[in-house]
Amino acid sequence: MNNPQKEHFEKIHDLYTTHYHDATSARFREEFVYEPLFKGMDLNGKDVLECASGGGANTLALLKRFPKARFCGCDISEAACSDYRAETGCPAFWVDLTLPIAHDKLYDVVMVFGGIHHCARNLPVVLDNIYKLLKPDGLFLMFEPNNQFFLEKLRKFWYRHDSFFESETEEALDHDDLLHMANSEGGESKFKAEMVQYLFGPAAFFVANSMIFRIPLWLKPIITPPLMLFERIYNGLSGKCLYTNFLACWRKLP
Repeated sequence: MNNPQKEHFEKIHDLYTTHYHDATSARFREEFVYEPLFKGMDLNGKDVLECASGGGANTLALLKRFPKARFCGCDISEAACSDYRAETGCPAFWVDLTLPIAHDKLYDVVMVFGGIHHCARNLPVVLDNIYKLLKPDGLFLMFEPNNQFFLEKLRKFWYRHDSFFESETEEALDHDDLLHMANSEGGESKFKAEMVQYLFGPAAFFVANSMIFRIPLWLKPIITPPLMLFERIYNGLSGKCLYTNFLACWRKLP
């Protein structure tokens, strides 16, 4: 079965990579994604798989934190896999996570940065694939859009009318529903949530997601400092409905 996300990402790959790899986006991810998600972790000596890995921006950043980690990427875009290998020097393989996969290697950590919500048409299979890719007691780390965000109706309208989205196969997620789905499939508990954190406000829109907001690359270094300052203040507010995204760490149960 053809996955529309493959054609979609092949089409936007170059522009997406340009915006996602720039210094301002990297700075945002370093402070607001990697720092809280990897706090207290040591991935050195671990086998780490990045799913929906794109051109390798996340792996490159994490190699600086964990130079002895053994990273691998996978993506639905062949162009992304090729870029990942070239940029990181690490292996990468093509995969459609919405279909059952057979892979002979297991990983200590599987991480996905904004990729699960692109697999909305078959989430149970995606979660089962990730479970099977993990070693016993392995960690599943994710960063995804939060469908409890108070502007979710506007986001759905936007998904339907903006060519940068493939609205039939992507949607924001509810963390608790996702965990319940993972643990309901097959009648067994597969994961335990060890951390979930709701984050992101204005800088997530205009810095991290500059492509979809059509922010020119030359403008990003000018608007990033004040937006990052406001982001630090905004992230101190309480209530999951205020935040565009969630970070989560799940542990694979025996």
